[in-house]
Amino acid sequence: MKTVVMATDTPPTPPRTPEFFPQHDDGGSVVLERRKQKLQPPPMYQVVMLNDDYTPMEFVVWVLQELFGKNQEEATRIMLKIHLEGRGVCGVYSRDVAQSKVEQILMAAQHSGHPLQAVSEPVQ
Repeated sequence: MKTVVMATDTPPTPPRTPEFFPQHDDGGSVVLERRKQKLQPPPMYQVVMLNDDYTPMEFVVWVLQELFGKNQEEATRIMLKIHLEGRGVCGVYSRDVAQSKVEQILMAAQHSGHPLQAVSEPVQ
């Protein structure tokens, strides 16, 4: 049987059930303390370009300027470090950004027909 309520009537109050509205405290209450979490900054990764005997120095300077926003002087310094020491750090980023930069370098090198290689590695 349905209860009919008129729009002018006050709706009936739903019955209170013990599981939702306890009548007494049985002493079994639990209080949770909020602990402050110590968050560490995300680990950083460096993008490293590797030297080869075929990629032109001008292309490496162009990549450093276009993909890493280096000026002419800084890009040339990094390019010479790569050429003389076999590797050079292009920048330090979060893991995802560093991996994206490596992929951009590899795609640009492949598109231009150069064997330039780059890797990302954790900063020590």
